[in-house]
Amino acid sequence: MTYRGIAMTIAGSDSGGGAGIEADLATFLHLKVFGTAALAAVTAQNSLGVHKVFDIPCEMVGAQIKAILTDFSVGAVKTGMLSREETISEVAEGIKTYRVTKLVVDPVMVAQSGDPLMFGGAVNAMIGELLPLAFIVTPNIPEAEKLTGMKITSLDEMKEAAKVIAELGPKGVFVKGGHLEGERVTDLFYYEGKFHVFEHERIHTNDHHGTGCTLSAAIAAELAAGTDTLEAVKRAKDYTRLAIQHRFKGGKGYGCVGHIFKVDWLENSD
Repeated sequence: MTYRGIAMTIAGSDSGGGAGIEADLATFLHLKVFGTAALAAVTAQNSLGVHKVFDIPCEMVGAQIKAILTDFSVGAVKTGMLSREETISEVAEGIKTYRVTKLVVDPVMVAQSGDPLMFGGAVNAMIGELLPLAFIVTPNIPEAEKLTGMKITSLDEMKEAAKVIAELGPKGVFVKGGHLEGERVTDLFYYEGKFHVFEHERIHTNDHHGTGCTLSAAIAAELAAGTDTLEAVKRAKDYTRLAIQHRFKGGKGYGCVGHIFKVDWLENSD
């Protein structure tokens, strides 16, 4: 058995293990992609909520990025929780310096518990500095509303928001539709001027902590493995749905997605 590629995550640590760096590395490994990481923040967090956030000094974030990208042949990078304007600027500089082309940005703004994970001018920094460098960005509905200033209540409005976000620089925009009401969930991928709509039955559960991290990590893993962009997104969407189906509840609050199940497209791989 060999690794299919190398990916990198630049994100915060979730001490509860359900999201952040921990979920990203679990996803990379499950998809047979070697995972590297730059830690941007440490959270004191469990299934009940986020209790404290400590941001890693910017120079240390930059040093981690340099250490990995000047040594490893990283096929794709994903970002997660970047809570400060200064951190985002440091990450953006590293992405430009080391000419990362396959950057997946998960614009993490709020934890499932409702605790904020972005502060000060971080949102504006993400819009102005990081999104222009992104290959794919993966906002949920509230994040897409924050990025565009729009109210999103329908598929048509998701499409309009995707176009607006694409104008900020990313080549592909995956808008997650789980926050809209209904028995079916509609996700949207806007890429190369075309809309790709994915619809599936809603899984009724509150135990889905780490869903966004897992989706963006799965996209990055598949891109790192050389998978075609649209197929990478489809596989990541399917992987995330399976992760929700195989969710794990370890604490007293919200459960998280799981990473122990068979992945069809890997079954016959070496």
